[in-house]
Amino acid sequence: MCATAVCAGLAAWTAVQRDPAPRRARVLFVDAAPQPNRLGAYCSAMPLFFRGRREWLCAPAAVLLAVLGDSVLPLVAGAVAVPLVRRWLRVRSRQRERERAADGVMALCGAVVGELRAGREPGQALLVAARDSAEALGGAEAAVLAAARFGGDVPGALRRAADVPGREGLAGVAACWRVAVDGGAGLAAGLDRLEGALRADRRRREELRAQLAGAWSTVVVLALLPVAGLGLGAALGADPLRVLLHSPAGLACLAAGGLLETAGLVWARRIVRAGEAG
Repeated sequence: MCATAVCAGLAAWTAVQRDPAPRRARVLFVDAAPQPNRLGAYCSAMPLFFRGRREWLCAPAAVLLAVLGDSVLPLVAGAVAVPLVRRWLRVRSRQRERERAADGVMALCGAVVGELRAGREPGQALLVAARDSAEALGGAEAAVLAAARFGGDVPGALRRAADVPGREGLAGVAACWRVAVDGGAGLAAGLDRLEGALRADRRRREELRAQLAGAWSTVVVLALLPVAGLGLGAALGADPLRVLLHSPAGLACLAAGGLLETAGLVWARRIVRAGEAG
């Protein structure tokens, strides 16, 4: 059964990854109409379904375990895992968006400094720099650029844009702009120092993340040890899935192991997050 599942997966992967160039050549240079390939179209549509829905990959794994273990418990676990994995993926996506926004703010500061030192006015410098740093302003781009183009309240627009997570550095840009307009200080010098501070903060976060990579690796290895134990038991002929899913002692061990696994992951995550916050 395992060999059949592996062969079916390889066949589907081959159908999906097949180069469509010969088929396009036949369509372009041969008068005969191409014969529809329903299996190829179905297999090609599967990656499109899972694109943006990666949490649904838990469903095939749950179905496979349900078939191998002859039980509905893996299906229930897969149904519970889908929203949890979706939430985890959304947290990861928001974190990546915050990092891209922070990088955009740093790029905006550097671009504005370059334009100011090239002799442009502050409003014109912001307009030119925003074209190459769209990630910095996000949804507030129209309001900020309108204020810069028509002489509006640029610091106020920048402060409102800084309310979005990842774009907190725009509050510093607004403060530099306000000081330069009201006090006559050099805007380029202030933004240059602000960019240096933002890059130093980003460098500290990356160093901390590199130091915590070992801890995260340990957490992942410890979390996968039960799965490795099940595979080792199956290789030795012990049939651990049948024991766990079809006997009272196995069900009790499965429940206790699941609770301990969850508690360990939550505890390890809190320890690592405490290190990140520090």
